Amino acid sequence: MEEALDHGALMDRIYRWQRRYGFYDATRKYYLLARDPMIEGLNPPAGGTALEIGCGTGRNLVQAARRYPEVEFHGIDISREMLNAACNAISRRGLQGRVRLARADAAGFNPATTFGRASYDRIFVSYAVSMIPQWRAVIADAAGRLAPSGELHIADFGDMAGFPAWSKAAMYEWLRWYHVTPRPDLFAAAVEIASAVTGESHARRLHRGFSWIAIVRRP
Repeated sequence: MEEALDHGALMDRIYRWQRRYGFYDATRKYYLLARDPMIEGLNPPAGGTALEIGCGTGRNLVQAARRYPEVEFHGIDISREMLNAACNAISRRGLQGRVRLARADAAGFNPATTFGRASYDRIFVSYAVSMIPQWRAVIADAAGRLAPSGELHIADFGDMAGFPAWSKAAMYEWLRWYHVTPRPDLFAAAVEIASAVTGESHARRLHRGFSWIAIVRRP
């Protein structure tokens, strides 16, 4: 629990001034390039439910709620700063009735106690596994909370295999300043986790490997 509180405080310190002055969303659109392709690929069933782990400023929840108007959305984040921004974004767009938020540590989250739900048709994680220390356990737990035929979608930085070595090294170093660690074994982890739920996984490599999307489908 102490580790979770420390991580939440770290996220607050990193994003407090960026969130308050609108810097976060204004800049992230230029390099969090897999967010919209991930949302486009969710395709949740009408009347279904979806959860975002690490919802940040609520940008993805707003986009997804607009795209899929017959779906109920939930979102969690460990940062109070980010949740405040998400609450404001959802309120401004009149989505309070369809989007619910809670402060929670992804590594210890129980949707049954937080939202009264045991499973979801879609769970998505956008550029958060690279910031969650226990990311493997988090996505394994998420896959276990999928409803039948449910899907887990993960968007994040990739291995940048198509980039020159110097630019890849520079990008990785810049990300480290913000406590971001790309997961080069994300696709391999998705394969293992899909097998554990007798499902299948799918890997999408975008922008010369700059962006990755991993999908786990439960039967």
